[in-house]
Amino acid sequence: MAATLVWLRRDLRLADQPALYAAAQRGLPVIPVFVHAPEEEAPWQPGAASNWWLHHSLSRMAETLAQHGSRLILRRGTSLGTLLDVARETGADAVFWNRLYEPAVIRRDQEIKKNLREAGLVATSFNAALLHEPWRIATGSGDPYKVFSPFWKTCRKAGIDCAPCPAPSALPAPDAGARTGRGWPRSEALDQLGLLPRVRWDQGLAGRWTPGEAGALERLRGFLEDSIHGYGKGRDLPGRDGTSRLSPHLHFGEISPRQIIWILREAGLDLDSGDTEHFVRELGWREFGHHLIYHFPQTTEEPLNPRFLGFPWRESEQDLRAWQQGRTGIPIADAGMRELWQTGWMHNRVRMIVASLLTKNLRLHWLHGARWFWDTLVDADLASNTLGWQWVAGSGADAAPYFRIFNPVLQGQRFDTDGAYVRRYVPELETIPAAQIHTPWQSDRKSRDYPDPLIDLKTSRAAALDAFATLH
Repeated sequence: MAATLVWLRRDLRLADQPALYAAAQRGLPVIPVFVHAPEEEAPWQPGAASNWWLHHSLSRMAETLAQHGSRLILRRGTSLGTLLDVARETGADAVFWNRLYEPAVIRRDQEIKKNLREAGLVATSFNAALLHEPWRIATGSGDPYKVFSPFWKTCRKAGIDCAPCPAPSALPAPDAGARTGRGWPRSEALDQLGLLPRVRWDQGLAGRWTPGEAGALERLRGFLEDSIHGYGKGRDLPGRDGTSRLSPHLHFGEISPRQIIWILREAGLDLDSGDTEHFVRELGWREFGHHLIYHFPQTTEEPLNPRFLGFPWRESEQDLRAWQQGRTGIPIADAGMRELWQTGWMHNRVRMIVASLLTKNLRLHWLHGARWFWDTLVDADLASNTLGWQWVAGSGADAAPYFRIFNPVLQGQRFDTDGAYVRRYVPELETIPAAQIHTPWQSDRKSRDYPDPLIDLKTSRAAALDAFATLH
């Protein structure tokens, strides 16, 4: 008997899982397969925090499949070779999967689809990650967008509330007892994939995150109950839990944007106004990142604006290390970098602040920051990471003008007025009163353990503007 392989990647859920649903509709045995081949995603193979999340997400997916009478087959090796091997072992005649959009993965997947079809297999891919495929949204002249607002307007006009497909009611298993049945293929143990760190630095992650489809839905429900009302202002305050924190769940496909939109509708929320509109636009920003990385794949390494190819970046290992360790002497930036290290996540407002400090005040290349985020964020997503860093650096699409340089002191005073966020992650400053928490060098209570500012904000801002003036 024939069977269908479902090649799982970052789509680790049962609901709104088009490849899995289509496979179940064939009425043949369904064999879910995950192939660990990180080198095929070079130079942006998953970092340490992403691997931690993936380990736990795969564990939850295996449990969910088992509850539905199925299994998750884990293998290491080249993706093409492994899929062909498993197809031979099981007699599968088709391979279904959901699309990804990173440049290296697109090239790999195109080659795999070609080779599978040449081997006589049905090879079909689906959209599970986006509201709209990147090639379906274009300007009036047919070009890709480089500015968010008109891009999102076009997306809204095309519709963003398509009903998600249901989870399959059954996943037929291979029958080793039948005359032509071959049973389940062998699977490696999850621990053999080596996703967890050898030196266990991940205790801070385990207490804060619940990877998996159930964890994603629980996170969304909690957000709708506690934070969606007041989100427009609350999302800017790092000292409170005012954001959804759904980004890692979205990245690993434990929930889809279609599901989120649908659940918002079912909750009776208006997508076109107030706090809900602010939240939905964040999903649009994610879509924009994927649109850009698809049409401008070089931007993972190079500036979208070619003027920045000649920008006079500084090089300083010492300054970079201080930034990474949260030892710049700028409280809100240091709090953000320590939050990142301890929890695998950083508040979005603070992400902009630390990125501006790195690229404009310290004038270090945005790729230094992008690579650090890539290794330490549980929601490290190449499209969003590239978009965010180039936006702050001033070199990307819809970029903040280069002369817009965040003043981290003013940002802290405005968005962490009582200093709760700083005190949480920079305990050296816990006794400093709120009036001086963001300028501790002016307080006689500053701990000797906390450094003085690495740079003078006013002088470094002027130097950044002078550097920008040299571009043509």
